[in-house]
Formats: sequence, C-alpha cells, structure tokens
Amino acid sequence: MPAKSKAQQKAAGAALSAKRGETKKSDLQGASKSMEESMSEDELEDLASTKRKGLPEHKD
Repeated sequence: MPAKSKAQQKAAGAALSAKRGETKKSDLQGASKSMEESMSEDELEDLASTKRKGLPEHKD
C-alpha cells in the first residue's frame, strides 16, 4: 500500500528505523509511534518506499 502523503511516508520511515533498531523508540512521537507499534516491518517498508514526487504534503 503506497503512502498517500509526504507526511505519512516520513512517519513510516521513522517507524521503520525504530523497528529495525537504528533509532530509539523513545524518539518517536505522534503517528510514527503508533505505526511502529501496530504495523509489521513489511507494511512499514511498503509505505516508506513510496516515491515522494507528486504526493501532497498532508492528506486532506
């Protein structure tokens, strides 16, 4: 499932980084924190790998 906004793509990237142990889970906040807890690594990778070109900054 591709990300629907740049903000969602960035949050998924942060959550994926924490899930892999590259950053601290305590550094997460907001959407990235709940994504890390509720989504699998594969789901996060799908969202985070979405190309940002043409995506809105935030979804309406």
